[in-house]
Amino acid sequence: MHFLTVLYTFLALGGISSAASTPQRRAASGLLFNPPGFAPLPSPTTHRGPQPLVAGGTPSLNTSNIQGDILGQASNANALGDPAPIENNWEPVFVDTSSLHGVFLIGANDNTTINAALNQITTALGDSITELYSLQAQARPGAEQGHEHFGFLDGISQPGVEGFTTNPVNGQIVVPAGVILVGEDGDNAGRPAWAKDGSFLAFRQLQQLVPEFNKFLLDNAVFVTGVNGIEEGSELLGARMMGRWKSGTPVELSPLHDNLTIAGDPNLINNFNFTLAGDNSLCPFAAHIRKTNPRSDLSNTAVDPHRIIRGGTPYGPEVTADEAASNVTSIQRGLAFVAYQSNIAQGFQFLQQTWANNPNFLGHPNFPLPGFDPIIGANHGQERFTQGLDPANQTRNITLVQDFIVSRGGEYFFSPSLSAIINTIAA
Repeated sequence: MHFLTVLYTFLALGGISSAASTPQRRAASGLLFNPPGFAPLPSPTTHRGPQPLVAGGTPSLNTSNIQGDILGQASNANALGDPAPIENNWEPVFVDTSSLHGVFLIGANDNTTINAALNQITTALGDSITELYSLQAQARPGAEQGHEHFGFLDGISQPGVEGFTTNPVNGQIVVPAGVILVGEDGDNAGRPAWAKDGSFLAFRQLQQLVPEFNKFLLDNAVFVTGVNGIEEGSELLGARMMGRWKSGTPVELSPLHDNLTIAGDPNLINNFNFTLAGDNSLCPFAAHIRKTNPRSDLSNTAVDPHRIIRGGTPYGPEVTADEAASNVTSIQRGLAFVAYQSNIAQGFQFLQQTWANNPNFLGHPNFPLPGFDPIIGANHGQERFTQGLDPANQTRNITLVQDFIVSRGGEYFFSPSLSAIINTIAA
């Protein structure tokens, strides 16, 4: 039996010259923004200053209302909750991005195809590019395909986009195209005309401390009538931290045990709102999926500007027997995370800073301080607390003494449309 395995290679590039040749179509579309000029390359772009952008000797592009959105993730690290100094945790290429011009995102179903696509790109562009960093990610094996390293099914809930999503599934919110695409209805930032239908890309390399996470669940297992034994209690705690069981079933619909019928039906798995209980008895107010997508807790008008289209692919090997026995991570593994939006400040940054990292959000009259998002919430490496994880004591605070997700850095890029590359940048 053969399984489809998605391989995803992340390449950070530097040393760009404006003499680069036309990009190969295997790679994702994009530009490279950085003085003294930039070359049209199949990658999203980053920018480091106010200098004009020049493509192969063509007139400078108008980058008004583009530069401010991509001034650099390193300068934003404190607001994102990353521990200081970032040099302690971040990959060096993301700490000093003065020579980082762009990124290739290459996906295929096997390494041979990945390597062939990369060889095509490097052959076509030759000495005009330099590879600074490479990160290879791929789907986990067997039954864990589609699940991130903590074991939870990933990428379940995505917004639909007006004009593109023709048949939304039950529970899927369809947002104005301008929430994701620059210059479309809903994006009122006044972008330059050439940027229309592009999108801003936030990339994060997120290490996951899986053995430590699993030990925390066992040590803090929660119990209520119908839940028996440490194993069930630890699974329940993990589900309440995430807001979903590992299958993807929401705890709002199945609060004590997983339900594979719901998980297997695309018209059921997202067809819910947080209206069944006005407390923490079903999905806690602090749960990851509730913090980052409040659904009926807020109006669509309040939530829609902050929606993103996101994707994550695991990187690194499975947990080894020695790691599982010692409960200590010795080999790095995690998630290569990407998010697309028309405004990074309103999208990825807002979700992390204003919702996930904010212990006051989502406050309820009876539960005014729900605490941090227990999965991605960050407090500069300091202790965090979260409330509502114990269904038998809904006001109990649980202290998280370590982060189970550690940022290894990232960057912000702008990915133009193919029409912008063909008709403006490479013209």
